[in-house]
Amino acid sequence: MIKRLVPSWRPAPWHSPRWLARSGGLALCLMAFFKILWPEVGDPIETLMAVAGLIALLACGRGLRNSAALWLLLAAIAVQVLSWTLGYFNHPQWISAIPEVDRLAKLFIFIAVAWWLGGSTHNTLLVWGLAVVGYLIATYIYGGGWQEWWRGLQGQRVGFGIRNNQHASMLFGVVLVGVVAFAPRWIGWPRVATWRLVSWLAVLLLCGVGVVIGQTRAVWLALALALPLMGAMWLVWQARHVGLARLRRTLLIAAGVGLVALTALLAAFQDTLSERLTAENQVVGEVLEGNLENVPYSSIGIRINTWVAAAEWIGERPLVGWGGQGRSLVIDETPWLPEFVKKNYGHLHNFFIETWVAYGLLGLAVMGALVIWVGRATWLAWRGGAMPNDMALFACSFFVYWVIVNQFESYLSFSTGVIVNNLIVGGLVTHYWRWLSAPPSRLAADTASV
Repeated sequence: MIKRLVPSWRPAPWHSPRWLARSGGLALCLMAFFKILWPEVGDPIETLMAVAGLIALLACGRGLRNSAALWLLLAAIAVQVLSWTLGYFNHPQWISAIPEVDRLAKLFIFIAVAWWLGGSTHNTLLVWGLAVVGYLIATYIYGGGWQEWWRGLQGQRVGFGIRNNQHASMLFGVVLVGVVAFAPRWIGWPRVATWRLVSWLAVLLLCGVGVVIGQTRAVWLALALALPLMGAMWLVWQARHVGLARLRRTLLIAAGVGLVALTALLAAFQDTLSERLTAENQVVGEVLEGNLENVPYSSIGIRINTWVAAAEWIGERPLVGWGGQGRSLVIDETPWLPEFVKKNYGHLHNFFIETWVAYGLLGLAVMGALVIWVGRATWLAWRGGAMPNDMALFACSFFVYWVIVNQFESYLSFSTGVIVNNLIVGGLVTHYWRWLSAPPSRLAADTASV
């Protein structure tokens, strides 16, 4: 078991006053728990937490004020203002009255999250756990509640009243990746406690069922790649540092649990899985053959056709885009898209295409730079001993999962995706800042029990 790096919500190495750290930590906990469960409470707390965290960082964060995260935030705001300004003179009829800088800026709330977490693994896991508990409770309150779970078990596609079916399924997928990555920590391996094992198995089963009855193929694809990658990375690490011979019992148990869980899900939902996976074989065939003009307006077909339309708009303004309303323009102003698509859809089901349409290559460059910086920060924090192995493993698997699901739905354009992004990225970045701020001797002492 890895001990926390610093006691819970005490002043971190960047010298945040104790009262401020605890107030910010409380706001962060409330936001994580209520953001999905009770948005009327979670949303204003999120705003307060984000603004206060940014101010606190600028006031108290000596050594962190020049963090690349802050410069990337300024770059994101600048790109949005530039796109809006050029659009105001080029196509004012399609531009909002004021720049909508929150479209990309809200993805940087992780800066405040990282600050309030104080560089602590304990704090990070606490906040992530509160978010998971809040979400799981929400699935029994919103939508049809218990009845919706029952309908899902009968083969219906359900979304638990959380925006739509895809968003609920995505959230279950995120939790599932975390449940698997942090399994040894959760159950207390190697000294397994019965109640820990039972609770872990219960959440694992709940998330597995939630993923299946959400019937979101992109989530299935993402998990089919992310989870095996996690297993492969874990095996390579163990082989190099422990030796697989000493892990024979662990491997047998893990393989047995995985096989039983997978077999049970396949047996219970065979018809649902088969029907969903084969529903649009014709559409996929047309795409693979390059016959885009023959793609029907099915679930996948609507995505393909709107992406083709988006490519036409991108070709006209590839560098700076069309402004914050770009995704709506593609749907509403492309003459050859059917009327039912314009009436029922307002986004492009792909965050990266939406960013390109709205803010051009400049917007994509900012987002790409952010991804590279977070990846590098995670690597440095892990290599420097400030981030535990299981969190680094989760980070890698989550990245693969997150990139894939956002290719087929614009999660980062909605509150559900934003909260996932900010909580997880904030948890990773806080360890990087911990690594930057703490002297090597302090880190060595804090991680001596790892």
